[in-house]
Amino acid sequence: MSQCRFAAIILAAGSGTRMKSAMPKVVHPIAGQPMIAHLLAALQPLTPAATVVVIGARMGDVARTVAPAECVVQDPPLGTGDAVRVGLRALQGRLAPHGDIDDVLVLYGDTPLLRTETLKQLLREQQRMPAAILLAGMRPADPGPYGRLVAARDGEIRRIVEAADATPEEFAIGLCWGGLMLVRGDCLFELIEALDRNNARSEFYLTGIVGLATDKGLRCRAIELPAEELIGINTRAELAAAEALMQSRLRRAAMDSGVTLVAPETVFFSADTRLGRDVVVEPNVIFGPGVTVGVGAQIRSFSHLEGAVVGANAIIGPFARLRPGAVLEDEVHVGNFVEVKAALLHAGVKANHLSYIGDAEIGARSNIGAGTITCNYDGFNKFRTTIGEDAFIGSNTALVAPVSVGAGAIVAAGSVITDDVPAHALSIARGQQVDKPGRATKIRERLRGKNR
Repeated sequence: MSQCRFAAIILAAGSGTRMKSAMPKVVHPIAGQPMIAHLLAALQPLTPAATVVVIGARMGDVARTVAPAECVVQDPPLGTGDAVRVGLRALQGRLAPHGDIDDVLVLYGDTPLLRTETLKQLLREQQRMPAAILLAGMRPADPGPYGRLVAARDGEIRRIVEAADATPEEFAIGLCWGGLMLVRGDCLFELIEALDRNNARSEFYLTGIVGLATDKGLRCRAIELPAEELIGINTRAELAAAEALMQSRLRRAAMDSGVTLVAPETVFFSADTRLGRDVVVEPNVIFGPGVTVGVGAQIRSFSHLEGAVVGANAIIGPFARLRPGAVLEDEVHVGNFVEVKAALLHAGVKANHLSYIGDAEIGARSNIGAGTITCNYDGFNKFRTTIGEDAFIGSNTALVAPVSVGAGAIVAAGSVITDDVPAHALSIARGQQVDKPGRATKIRERLRGKNR
């Protein structure tokens, strides 16, 4: 950025009571990742001097999610101002004027839609026109629950009034606080220590430091930022709304990069989905975490991919499922009602319908017939199936792992393969067919007699 060094304090101690969940609010997923992970990803390119996450008691899962960021515990919870006070312990001795941190950026962990560019805009504004406190302002469609920014005639902010404490006139103010606050390091600690609990909730409000700064003659300003990025999440309905906004953003980015989405509103991405140029995604496709798709591949309708790598010009689906560990090389065809898990399918493999391929390696150009199953689990352990290049596996074959089929071999339809098949061999492993002439007629006559 510039010579200015900043630290980030992320407030994540709230239990999310309105979510009605056993999970801490900030680990609920948006686009396949915990919401706080999106915020950390937005911060990372800005290289903060330190990142401190304030969590509540018994929030080890949050600490694991945000690692290697440092966590400090707020216990008991006494409000957002107290949370910042707790977070400052991790920055002791590092704040200006004697330390290496000029400003402290305070954020909320439930704002997953913030982008790096928006945070950069806030930091640049502080460099352009320094203030003791620089606030993110927004104009949401429904300002109801947000704190109002009370401004003087010169445009500087005098105080933030929480919605619960606002007079009717203050409640009518449309400019709201967006939950971001950049505070000069040399005055933050003193302002936090001066907070009191004289408010509707008897908590230490972080927003109270604006009025305290104004009383000391310190400059407080606001920059208006997109409300869409600043919204916080407190309920399941707001979680769904944020998911919709994130999906819209991801779809737009995919199409801008050269991906065709036939029906964009029906395709769902994870934040880490990577699609090559000229990929075509048909309607009703879901990308779980950890999916990469190569150039020119087609993902047909109603397919579900997670933890999978798809090569160039491959064709997946419709109604295909790729589970974690599925690696499909170039020009592989995986068709309807085929499931692949922890398996490597080399270039040109075709498994066009009704098969399960798990814990396996399939050689290049091999064909997997309809109804083929790799029997990889005996109730206790997993075993692997290996099929060589140019093999042909007939329909309705059960490959009982551990087993291998050599290159160029043919396995007859309906076989149950329990022993290795040599290269270029024909293997037939099924019960002998026995025909009883006229027996069908006698069976029917006997059955009719019993039913009279």
